[in-house]
Amino acid sequence: MSLEITPSGQPFGAAVTGLNLADPLSDALVEQIRDAWLEHHVLSFPDQKINDDDLERITLHFGPFGDDPFIAPIPGREHIIAVKRTADETAPVFAETWHTDWSFQVRPPAGTCLYGITIPPQGGDTLFANQHLALEQMPPALRGRIEGRMAIHSARNAYAPSGSYGEKDHAAGRSMDIRPSTEAEAEQLHPLIQVHPETGREALYGCAGYIVGIEGMPESESWDLLTEIYRWQTQPQFQYRHRWAPDMLLMWDNRSLLHMATGGYQGFDRLLHRTTIGAA
Repeated sequence: MSLEITPSGQPFGAAVTGLNLADPLSDALVEQIRDAWLEHHVLSFPDQKINDDDLERITLHFGPFGDDPFIAPIPGREHIIAVKRTADETAPVFAETWHTDWSFQVRPPAGTCLYGITIPPQGGDTLFANQHLALEQMPPALRGRIEGRMAIHSARNAYAPSGSYGEKDHAAGRSMDIRPSTEAEAEQLHPLIQVHPETGREALYGCAGYIVGIEGMPESESWDLLTEIYRWQTQPQFQYRHRWAPDMLLMWDNRSLLHMATGGYQGFDRLLHRTTIGAA
């Protein structure tokens, strides 16, 4: 078996071919994939016929399962959630804002696996922004304002009962099984600049949305700074746009990236199954 890794031609991201993910993966093959993942940040595996057992098995090669709060797993599974939208759905597109998954947790996840089952013929691209590049190219004056600062992360703007996926969203008829909770009000501190635990590279971590403030900074001042950071870290020169196809597995590194969903497929069903790679 000869693993082939083809860079996307964009600032990062690569496609991996020459293997069948439905087969057991050797330790050597897993190590090759991990090395490519750390180098390219997003890996796509096209033309892979896998089932939910395979998806869980593949995930566990790269870490323990992470905890997915506020979204119910699919029936019969504990660690798989469905990212889905029906053809006639009118609720806003899920996750159509920049974020890194579950950054409000004490130990946020290392990565995410997402497998395309029903993919519309148009729209639905996933955007990624490389936070190593964003930090490395950040103006020194802006970096000086965030050096050593702790960001306050919380899920309240999204998953509290009054949040964007709260009671009003449920009434709009969203097909995903989202479970808003007062537990989303909790706060967690993380540095705005973090060192990647496997590569040692510094990166910006998180963005406005799950970040609701900066420790020790007045609200208005922190919001102005977070807005400035957000505008910088999401610029096109830091982005990779991923186009989906059926039977494609995508794996990305939450420690080095932001991501967001896009729409553009009204009138078509869309279904993907997702697992979370927990922190090692």
